[in-house]
Amino acid sequence: MDETGSTSATVGEQLRAAREAQGISLEDIASRTRIPTRHLESLETSSWSKLPAPTYTIGFAKSYAGVVGLDRVQIGEDLRAEMGGGALAARPEAQVFEPADPARVMPPWLVIAALLALVAVVAAFLVLRDRELSAPDAVAPAPAEQAAPATTGPAPSGTAPAGPVVITANEPAWIQVSERGGGTLFRGELASGQSYEVPSTATAPVLRTGRPQAVRIAVGTADAPPVGSADTTVSNVSLLPADLMRGPAATPAPAPVPAAR
Repeated sequence: MDETGSTSATVGEQLRAAREAQGISLEDIASRTRIPTRHLESLETSSWSKLPAPTYTIGFAKSYAGVVGLDRVQIGEDLRAEMGGGALAARPEAQVFEPADPARVMPPWLVIAALLALVAVVAAFLVLRDRELSAPDAVAPAPAEQAAPATTGPAPSGTAPAGPVVITANEPAWIQVSERGGGTLFRGELASGQSYEVPSTATAPVLRTGRPQAVRIAVGTADAPPVGSADTTVSNVSLLPADLMRGPAATPAPAPVPAAR
């Protein structure tokens, strides 16, 4: 409606008159409605060729009317009447609608910068992944992690028991204890239950007996394995604690044990 109260004013003129009456700028209308300023200008001047399809143009007019306090429905009907049979109504609906002012669209340089940053992040991720995948191939196993070679010979059975070496006769038995390659330390028959303790000063004591099953040899509180088969003369059996606990092999004597006197 124009200043004289006539209803012959176009929709654009009604919108502009209401805006100017309230002291609102086109930029304010564009900010509130998110409609490009150039479309608002074209709407006020009825420049239909510069506006998008009629459906969008009517929507623009209703949004504009809502800001300046006009009846949205009435403005829409008036604009549709103006378009009846006119050039605006004959325009195809397939025109592209711009939802916002291009000034509000993200600047091209910012889009490019964001893409470059994304490419850099992806490249860094790929490099780190390649390093992690190739790390096991680049590092040789430490010598400490390699399997230990198989050893030959008997494994140690632990620390040999400590204490004196004592020979005890379970039944009468003749024994001889001497230094290897040296003098005799004891020679004679032990009665059943009788014991002989090897001197702690002996450096390489060895045993000779014709009845290994008749004697029991102890190292401290531990019993040593048998030193030979029953009724077999054994000689040069080491009486050192470590050797006794390993069960040293006995060397058969070539001559029988002399009879006890």
